[in-house]
Amino acid sequence: MLEPVKFSTYHGGAREEGLLDFSASLNPYPPEWLDEMFERSKEISDRYPYYERLEEELRELIDQPVTVTAGITEALYLLGILALRGRKVVIPRHTYGEYERVARIFGAKVIKGSNDPERLAELVEGNSVVFFCNPNNPDGSFHRVRELRPLLDAVEDKKALLVLDEAFIDFVEKPESPEGESIVKLRTFTKSYGLPGIRVGYVIGFKEAFRSVRMPWSIGSTGVAFLEFVIEDGFEHLRKTMPLIWREKKRLEKALKVKSDANFFIKRIGNAKEFVEALKRRGILVRDCESFGLPEYVRFSVRKPEENERLIEAFRELGEGF
Repeated sequence: MLEPVKFSTYHGGAREEGLLDFSASLNPYPPEWLDEMFERSKEISDRYPYYERLEEELRELIDQPVTVTAGITEALYLLGILALRGRKVVIPRHTYGEYERVARIFGAKVIKGSNDPERLAELVEGNSVVFFCNPNNPDGSFHRVRELRPLLDAVEDKKALLVLDEAFIDFVEKPESPEGESIVKLRTFTKSYGLPGIRVGYVIGFKEAFRSVRMPWSIGSTGVAFLEFVIEDGFEHLRKTMPLIWREKKRLEKALKVKSDANFFIKRIGNAKEFVEALKRRGILVRDCESFGLPEYVRFSVRKPEENERLIEAFRELGEGF
């Protein structure tokens, strides 16, 4: 008989209506073409969603071979099929929980290590797989190529595989990303376009391998329509909205004494669960970081100016060291 996997993860995002949601780290500005996109989705919903042509157009747009997936989540499970069975998997201690969940589902041996790339490099062995989130979730720290160098060298020397999760890289000012034959990069449009319900992401690297195991038609007609509009837009939406987010990020950093390279922060407040409930009573949702191994911290994202002001006032009302 079938037995459930005895490991679960928790994700941000409101489960109830009526709350101002800072728990999910999304672009708060929707694309101008959203209504047209949904109309296009309806037009093509009576056919199977093939998207190989769009995949090639996306490759031309970002100038790298890509494999389109249903967000980074599908890519992680494809990695399980391709690379995780029976292998040693190295994961930083405070990071996105799906890495460990997928590794355990596919029978890998999980080793937890430091969030510092130089110290994490000490755990790399031959044929192992290393997960690294950059910028990291939940703290938003971004490591530049020179800071990643010890980890990159260890992966290459040991003939290991580095899985670089760059879900939030669009929110980094002046980002950079390493190159290498032993690197898989995972990216998504979910965060930067503020549309978590539209499951579209892509993998950079090992194109033939990923395409050989992915599920057919995984992104559906809405995902195909979204890709069409993203490609036509040429990332103009990101060029318009990211400066607005960066400006508000700096304001939150100053007001709440926090720091991040991404569009979200963590802040130590004491009893995170009680703090989350206190904010909910004020109509605001943030995420406690217990699932990341940081039970005294909450995570919250950057939203629009008037929404951020509500959050700042709520933090001030509740006080430091809650």
